[in-house]
Amino acid sequence: MTRYDIPADAKKVYETVAAGGAAIVPNDMSYGAVASSSDALMRLFKAKRRAPHKRHAMAGNYALHREVHQLGHREQEMIDAVVLDAGLPLCVVGPFDASHPVVAAIEAETLQASTVGDTLAMLVNGGAFQDELVRIAHADGAPLLGSSANLSGTGAKSRVEEIQQPIIDAVDLVLDYGLRKYHHYHRSSTIIDFSTMEVVRIGVCYELISDIFVNQFGITLPEDPGLEALPSGHLREQALSS
Repeated sequence: MTRYDIPADAKKVYETVAAGGAAIVPNDMSYGAVASSSDALMRLFKAKRRAPHKRHAMAGNYALHREVHQLGHREQEMIDAVVLDAGLPLCVVGPFDASHPVVAAIEAETLQASTVGDTLAMLVNGGAFQDELVRIAHADGAPLLGSSANLSGTGAKSRVEEIQQPIIDAVDLVLDYGLRKYHHYHRSSTIIDFSTMEVVRIGVCYELISDIFVNQFGITLPEDPGLEALPSGHLREQALSS
């Protein structure tokens, strides 16, 4: 037994995805399923039993977010307060640069299934493993897309043992990094659309994010009705689903 080898494992996942496969990987919220090719993403889509209107999200890091998203100064300040100052995970929805090499590398069919209008969802601050995986893919000009590793509507999975068999069967590699950091929320990432300043999904660290918004920017986000009343956290259907 020894420490997880994040650089080696991230390289292995990237090689799997670059070859047209799919993988189950850890982030700080839960386990996600990632791929790059349309075929692999469609395999995941079918395995999850997702509704047609659901969207893929891009796995990102801060550097890729700054290159791809096109946001105003105030909106960027809000994101920076959350992900840089507070170190919290956040799925950012916003206008994007379609000419960016990583975005341009997305197959047309997949890009259509990953965007809403002129906006793209990207998970930022997903944890050490995601940051390393995205760094490798970014350097190679390759996109990483996907969603949570679970049947649609069944909630985020904090351990590999919780992931349903159809999802396991749909991937080529499963990376088990044990219980995830924010398991106690029983939700995926918080999603905010910065083009409209709407909360798409209430998720991990929402109470902390809400506190930052009201105290630093005078913006009151919707109240969380609680896990029992709103287990998925969705206030609007967009981006990745639970």
